[in-house]
Amino acid sequence: MELPYWYLLLLSCLQTLSAHNDFFTSIGKTIKQHMIIMLLMTDLLYTEKDLVTSLKDYIRAEENKLEQVKRWADKLDSLTATATQDPEGFLGHPVNAFKLMKRLNTEWGDLESLVLSDTTDGFISNLTIQRQYFPTDEDQTGAAKALLRLQDTYRLDANTISTGNLPGVKHKSHMTVEDCYELGKIAYSEVDYYHTELWMAQALKQLDEGEKSTLDKVTVLDYLSYAIYQQGEIERALEYTKRLLELDPEHQRANGNLKYFEFQLEKQKKAAEGEKTKPKKKAGFSLIPERKKYEMLCRGEGIRMTPRRESRLFCRYYDNNRNPMYVLAPVKQQDEWDSPYIVRYLDIISDKEIERIKQLAKPRLRRATISNPITGVLETASYRISKSAWLTGYEDPMIERINQRIEDLTGLEMDTAEELQVANYGVGGQYEPHFDFGRKDEPDAFKELGTGNRIATWLFYMSDVSAGGATVFPDVGAAVWPKKGTAVFWYNLFASGEGDYSTRHAACPVLVGNKWVSNKWIHERGQEWRRPCGLTETDGWKN
Repeated sequence: MELPYWYLLLLSCLQTLSAHNDFFTSIGKTIKQHMIIMLLMTDLLYTEKDLVTSLKDYIRAEENKLEQVKRWADKLDSLTATATQDPEGFLGHPVNAFKLMKRLNTEWGDLESLVLSDTTDGFISNLTIQRQYFPTDEDQTGAAKALLRLQDTYRLDANTISTGNLPGVKHKSHMTVEDCYELGKIAYSEVDYYHTELWMAQALKQLDEGEKSTLDKVTVLDYLSYAIYQQGEIERALEYTKRLLELDPEHQRANGNLKYFEFQLEKQKKAAEGEKTKPKKKAGFSLIPERKKYEMLCRGEGIRMTPRRESRLFCRYYDNNRNPMYVLAPVKQQDEWDSPYIVRYLDIISDKEIERIKQLAKPRLRRATISNPITGVLETASYRISKSAWLTGYEDPMIERINQRIEDLTGLEMDTAEELQVANYGVGGQYEPHFDFGRKDEPDAFKELGTGNRIATWLFYMSDVSAGGATVFPDVGAAVWPKKGTAVFWYNLFASGEGDYSTRHAACPVLVGNKWVSNKWIHERGQEWRRPCGLTETDGWKN
């Protein structure tokens, strides 16, 4: 055990006293000797005074440290008590997820450094062991990117996110100045100056409003002015640089930037005067049309059907041509879209079945992959952010019953279908626009399976989602919103076997909540007598 420095100093003093013990026991000393003793005692007195001062400093430092640890423990005790009552609901809030990553990756490490001097506490050794399972910098960055992705897709301003005023939230969470600054720094490290500006501006706003913070305005303004400059707004960058210099006139970089920005503004002014007679060019639009439509649909701003088209959509009791399983108890089916034809089945999977599927899938959930169209190899992709697992019919009777249910209602062969895939989309989880079927330029997309192309998709919704998470079809403007216990179904191929390109779809980012789905990709082989070929290239399946 390492002894504190004041204790070692005390031992040293005691050894000194012991060495001069004869001065205290002898009574026959000379005046000179007595004076030496007095001088020594005076030194020891001041030494003791310094020792007591050091001891008090140590006690104050320890008390301050323990007070910090106590405040931290009390805060976390309250937070975890609330969070563990409803983990999915709590983590469904994107700010909660980001702050959890930040706490475990950064703040617990700071706490470890704070208490590390007390090596007798088993907490340290336990924390050191547990840290190998903590999120990494990469995880924290991923959580930050998810938050920024949600901000863009749903057009949320930084203040709305920081104050936690998101639709459908159950556990409101406020972001501190440090949280906003950290988000801005992560964006900065990704050379994302747009989001750097948004979050540094939010950090500055909260500082201006009087929020207590270990961060100073100079640091925030330094990032903010540079991010604005990188976006070409030199005049605004100059304004923030001047504000920085009001707080810190000796700031070397800001003084250099001030001169540079003023020079650039003068240069722009002269260039503008020379361009007055030239025709102005239209500003480019960075977003591709599909991306814009995708984000609009995710926000519920999609194309609205005409009344005439809507009048052709119906709800019905459905038995799939008097299938024996559903003659006496037909299922509820409703039309979601006319072209491509998308139907939804209501109350098609029970809560008990959903919980069993999740129970089977959770231990196997891994980062979802996509099939590389060139190599055929499964790999992760930045545009698919979810975790998935595969469940086979032979491992649990319930999975077999679900597979049979899909066969009975679609009339399609399940023996050649892929296994039931279970996917979980957490905060910011998404799957950007894609096709489920292999296109003509991907002839080997499903070659290894030997079951042909993906003829149809069946998708169970196993949870409600508080906000976001719709399944959207950008080409046609369709949006299907998650509803627990329902399933949607559509054909990816025309009856002729040609791909239906209007089925290009996406899973919108989850804004608030936790999205659970399971899907069945049904293949061509085995359907020859169940879905005969059409006479034309675009023959549909709805007659």
